[in-house]
Amino acid sequence: MTVNPVDSEIFGDLYSTAEMRALFADRTQLQFMLDVESALARAQAKLGLIPAHVAEAVASAARVENLNLEQVAASTRKVGYPVAAIVAELGRIAGAEAARFVHMGATTQDILDTALVLQMRQGLKLLRTDIIGLAKSLAELATRFRDTPIAGRTHLQHAVPITFGLKCAVWAAPLATHVERLDQAAKRVLVVQFGGAAGTLASLGAEGLAVTVALAAELDLGVPDLPWHTTRDTLAETVALLGLICGSLAKFALDVSLLMQTEVAEVFEPHEAGRGSSSTMPQKRNPIAAEYILASAKGVHALVPLMLAAMAQDHERATGPWQSEALAIPQCFALTAGALNHARAIADGLKVDSARMRRNLNAGDLGLIMSEAVATHLSQKLGNAEAHLAVARVCDRAIAGNRTLREALTDDAEIRKHITAPELDRPMDPTAYLGSAGTFVDRVVARIARLS
Repeated sequence: MTVNPVDSEIFGDLYSTAEMRALFADRTQLQFMLDVESALARAQAKLGLIPAHVAEAVASAARVENLNLEQVAASTRKVGYPVAAIVAELGRIAGAEAARFVHMGATTQDILDTALVLQMRQGLKLLRTDIIGLAKSLAELATRFRDTPIAGRTHLQHAVPITFGLKCAVWAAPLATHVERLDQAAKRVLVVQFGGAAGTLASLGAEGLAVTVALAAELDLGVPDLPWHTTRDTLAETVALLGLICGSLAKFALDVSLLMQTEVAEVFEPHEAGRGSSSTMPQKRNPIAAEYILASAKGVHALVPLMLAAMAQDHERATGPWQSEALAIPQCFALTAGALNHARAIADGLKVDSARMRRNLNAGDLGLIMSEAVATHLSQKLGNAEAHLAVARVCDRAIAGNRTLREALTDDAEIRKHITAPELDRPMDPTAYLGSAGTFVDRVVARIARLS
């Protein structure tokens, strides 16, 4: 049993993906720390601050399989961080001469933060790929059902006709924006951390900035204006962005869940024997993927405030807020990856019942969904306000008498003065009242086609 289901052998794939879990596993994190120490040695060797053969020895030693992990764990429990043990292990493995130069000028947080940035770079790359894949799947649905009418729903009630293609485009559009946000945030987030004991790099004398630039080049990271030991806005921004992504996925999942309701039955998650089934009710096909998207999104949204609170860091090294980030960042990446994985599965295999959509549109509310269209038609003769009131009066009578809107309109003496029964055909036709739905779909699809 595990405390966190993300790490469970049984539940793990419901909440995350194997690839994202592996990225934030202990051994992977330690390897990123070793990569930073190795890059630091190479950077300093290129600047002539340490012998080149020492950097080579450190690079050869900096493999997680070389570490005594029991020793690293024991030291971490005592010290509070694994870096001291990693430095000692590197010195042991690389030799006494190299041990004199390992970690020169750095502080624990430099290694931990830069390793975290390397993890996040890979994590953001994975998420970006998945977001684009989901966006393109939804764009395909939007294109396929561009002109398929469906009831638009506001406040969970029929509003006016839209198209299912438009609904898919609404799901897809924020994903394109999230890709833009990821690309913009990467320039701010993917920067090296190197500041030494208190952000001055005093132990390196005049070479501090040169080492920072060289270290960043070794790791292919940006160079910040200054060390960000207690300036954590970029990390908070990253988690907040994951919250935005999950918010868009939650909207998609909620809509799919509602459309799967027995009384609606317009779309369904892809099905295989036993999926979403009940232990007692053989007929059940629950929206299981959508449910886990919603659960994961709530988990991420609960952790965003933790990252915002962690921005209040004292002086030059935080007393608690920095350490709390580890409770949020890996979890948010893992849950976002899981939510995207479920969303992609839904989009790729979504079962769409366009015939049911049309039946619901035509008969679900006695044709009342076309009341705005009728009022718009009448407004040419009566003006907007009077036409609206006249049709509202007819709708009230239709609802009270359980009659269709067409019947009630035809029987209304005032309405008959301004519109004949044959003239009702067009305003009562859902396919003739779709406005710019098709154009909006085309715009979103074209934008997503440009993503790469």
